Parts: sequence; structure tokens; C-alpha cells
Amino acid sequence: MTVIDIPGSKSVTARALFLAAAADGTTTLVRPLASDDTEGFAEGLTALGYEVERTPHTWRVQGRPAGPAAATADVHCRDGATTARFLPTLAAAGHGDFRFDASAQMRRRPLGPLTGALRALGVDLRHEEAEGHHPLRIAAAGIKGGDLTLDAGQSSQYLTALLMLGPLTAEGLRITVTDLVSEPYVEITLAMMRAFGAGPTRDGRVFTVPPTGYRATTYAVEPDASTSSYFFAAAALTGREVTVPGLGTGALQGDLAFADVLRRMGADVDIAADRTTVRGTGRLRGLTVNMRDISDTMPTLAAIAPFADGPVRIEDVANTRVKECDRLDACAENLRRLGITVHTGPDWIEIHPGTPRPAEIATHGDHRIVMSFAVTGLRTPGAPGITFDDPGCVRKTFPAFHEVFAAFRDDAR
Repeated sequence: MTVIDIPGSKSVTARALFLAAAADGTTTLVRPLASDDTEGFAEGLTALGYEVERTPHTWRVQGRPAGPAAATADVHCRDGATTARFLPTLAAAGHGDFRFDASAQMRRRPLGPLTGALRALGVDLRHEEAEGHHPLRIAAAGIKGGDLTLDAGQSSQYLTALLMLGPLTAEGLRITVTDLVSEPYVEITLAMMRAFGAGPTRDGRVFTVPPTGYRATTYAVEPDASTSSYFFAAAALTGREVTVPGLGTGALQGDLAFADVLRRMGADVDIAADRTTVRGTGRLRGLTVNMRDISDTMPTLAAIAPFADGPVRIEDVANTRVKECDRLDACAENLRRLGITVHTGPDWIEIHPGTPRPAEIATHGDHRIVMSFAVTGLRTPGAPGITFDDPGCVRKTFPAFHEVFAAFRDDAR
């Protein structure tokens, strides 16, 4: 059995940084993820005037319930979608003039449903170039609150940002959601808000958030379930056994459900209270699966699909087209480079069995494309069978991925 220590969750770390900055008192985050995305978030907080002290295993954040200490700030959000969507929302609840920009990749990603909602709440917000995209300016003067209607069909992060904003408003928020993708991520948000002293409630697609503010706390960040998917998939593909400690039945992250997809394909899966273990059985069955709620793991499944004994069809993943890249097309393009037969539609991909041939993977600067196709490389002939045009983009969420994965691969030899 191989035990893999997975870095902290990106999603949980980003939410914890927002909540800690908004809380009354000093919050200690235990084992947060240290990566380009989360470090960019922490640096954004610093630019806004929050005090953030980082050590290798804990980050301490001095909260400011009244909002940013800086009267003006120019914040660069790098490639981070959570940074680019959460920080402007946090700043809008304070007072001052703030500008936000991001990388070319992040500038292409949509922001409009969130900024439209902020404008509906009375926020003075202006997109400097393309409407609904970074860069943007906010003249913040606090937020009264009220009723909102939101389309979160492209990204659940729009809803998460507004939910976390609710306790900082004068009167609270009542949000009616017309469409919602990646719903388990919203449950992460609600659970974490409660851990920081807020009291959000949910009735179907209506979310009510009273103006309670937040309390500082000590918060342990669980391992990243999306990152774990690459090692679980590797176990299922190679017949090995992999255990990830700290990620079990009480985990917040919905992406742990990827282990159940592997179970349906024939792997042995054991999810205990404090760990998850996946063991390959020497067989992967084809299947049809709806991955709307766990779409970040769609590339992981696509990458091992050629080794199944029948077609693998992944459905309801239209939102993967507006991630770091169009992940649905990127997976199809790279599988075809490997000589695999692939069919796609607006929100689905179907992958047929085949033996991959050596090829260079076009990463499109997307960390998940690299980490997923690294798993394909475990059973691709040649030395090396799989190469990448930008292997370093894994720094976004897992800077040490290649070293950790190489140790896993070499341990099997």
C-alpha cells in the first residue's frame, strides 16, 4: 500500500482566507495549501491592508470586519478564479477605491453574473475593458443587502462569493438561484461559514444569510479531493493500492465522489472516517456518468478512459468549457493526439478504448490537464510516453506534483 500525503484543499483554503479576513479576531489556518493560487490570494489580502503571517504549516490572518485597511489598492489576482471572484466581493463590503486585474487566462474567464449581482446590491463597479471580465474597479461604500436572483450555472463560485458576503452586509442577503453547477462546493461554503460563526440557511434554491458577521477560529484545512483523484485513478489503472489520510467520510469536498466513479468502474474503494483507499483490480469497466457536481475531476476520468473495456461517456459538464481552458475540448484534442477515438458534444465527451501512443500533451496552461494525463502516462508505451508543453503550470495547485507522482511511479517498478 502507498500512502500519499496530499496538500490542503485549494477550495477550502481560499474560502478560509476570505472568512478569516472578514472575522473578528485572529484566525489560524492549519495546513493550508501553499500554491500559486493561494499565495496570490494571500498577497491580494495584504495589498488590501489585511495582516497575513505565513509559516510552512500555519497561516495567521488578522481579521477586519469593517473591511480592507487600505483606502486604495491595485490587486493582481494572477490565474486564480477564487482570488478573482472572492476578493472583489470582500472589498465591496468595505470602504475605499479598489482595482482588480488578473492574468490573460483569467481575464478570459467570465465574471458577469457576480458583478451584475454586486451592482444590483448598489455597488459602484466598473469593468475597464470587456464587460463581465477583469479588470474592474470598485468604489466601495458598504452594502445594505436585500434580495437577489442569481444564475450560477457557469460557476458555483458566484454563489459562494455572495453567500460569504452576506454576513458583512447591514441587513443580510436572500439569494434565489435559477441554475447551479458544482453544488457540493456550495455545501463546503455553508459548512465553513457556520464554522466561523455565521448562520446561513437553505430552502431548495433559496439561500438566506443573516448579517451576523464572523468569529475568528482555528481551522484545519483538509487534503484536496480533486488532487487526490489523480492518485486514486493511478491506483485503479495500475492495480496498486493508494491511501490518502485525512480525507474520509466527514470530508467537506464533493470531489471525493470521484472514488465512487472508480468503484463503478471496478476498483475496490474503502472510505473510512479518516482516510480513503482505492485499490485497482486489474479491470476498468466502461460507463456513462453525470459529472455535473464533480466536474473538476472530469479530466481525470477522461485520461484513464482509454483503458476501460468499453466506452466512457461523461455527461453534463458544459461548465468545464469556461475553466482555465476549455477542458472538454482540451481532453478530446489530447486523447486524439494519443490515437484514441473521441466524440464530443456541447456538454459531453465519449471516449473509446484504445492503446495510447507517445505524444506531447497540449496543456493550455491548465494544471488539471497536466496532472490527469500524467496518469495516462503510466500505461503509455515509450520512454517517456507522455510529455507536456508546459509541465510547470501545476504550481497553480500542487507545485511538487511531478516529484510526488514520480516517486509513486518509480515505487511501482
